[in-house]
Amino acid sequence: MPFPKAELHLHIEGTLEPELAFALAARNGVVLPFADTDELRRAYLFKDLQSFLDLYYALMAVLRTEDDFAALADAYLARVATQGVRHAEIFFDPQAHTSRGVAFGTVVEGLARALERAEERHGISTRLIMCFLRDESAESAMRTLEAAKPYLDRITGVGLDSAEVGHPPSKFREVYEAAAALGLRRVAHAGEEGPPAYIVEALDLLGVERIDHGLRCMEDPELVERLVRERIPLTLCPLSNVRLRVIDVLEEHPLARMMQAGLMCTVNSDDPAYFGGYIGDTFHAVREALDLGNEQLRELARNSFLASFLEDDEERRAALLAEVEAYDFERDR
Repeated sequence: MPFPKAELHLHIEGTLEPELAFALAARNGVVLPFADTDELRRAYLFKDLQSFLDLYYALMAVLRTEDDFAALADAYLARVATQGVRHAEIFFDPQAHTSRGVAFGTVVEGLARALERAEERHGISTRLIMCFLRDESAESAMRTLEAAKPYLDRITGVGLDSAEVGHPPSKFREVYEAAAALGLRRVAHAGEEGPPAYIVEALDLLGVERIDHGLRCMEDPELVERLVRERIPLTLCPLSNVRLRVIDVLEEHPLARMMQAGLMCTVNSDDPAYFGGYIGDTFHAVREALDLGNEQLRELARNSFLASFLEDDEERRAALLAEVEAYDFERDR
């Protein structure tokens, strides 16, 4: 069994494999602009974040019903259970669905159906994080938060994703204040394509507890010192960074240097159907490319549970951390 780990940066819509996309398209009468799964996979050559997002949103057209969202989440959970995932905090993008006529409740109820049985079926505890699309208006985000209120028993926190450049965290200050007042945990994408200043804004103006991506913090030594001092977790996605041309090749990824600097790093898959691998594949790739040792792998696994929103189940977190400490990482070599 692969070593135990949590995944903290995973967009459930980004787990839509071509085979499932075509199956749901057939079920829902949606015509995809691709002849078959092979042609669709060839479209996964992205020049930047926006070129990925264009395809990502287009394929969401196949997701229509509660059954569709349940099938999507079930497929992800079944796959990563074989890769050692014991806890998953899953992003979803309600605006991408409500904007095309799918009811907010349809999305949440479908996902929740899969997540509620995940621990029994797959040994995976879960949390659901609702993301606001940063290239939409702050008013749209506030309306989305309002729509979420009947479902807050299913939603742990809020996040901020989609096209980063030109959409600073400060744009969403009021909606994050409203989310905090509702008791929701707060995370945000920052410092992927956007500058280190976006990380500072996410911390100071949005009050986030984790930074999603954050690799550009390395351009600002004072920010690195702050992140180390305050133990702010970073949910890094190395394969995503390469596929979206943020990093040229995996061997140049700053993960090892970030760990050496004392940053609280975690490794995640982001949108694995599009970026060449799920979390187990990602760990294998960075271990080989960056020559990570067993204790570095143990640190990353430990961080994934420490950075999770498992405060409401400290007994489970303690048990998972004990599994990490007892695991023989040499057998994964």
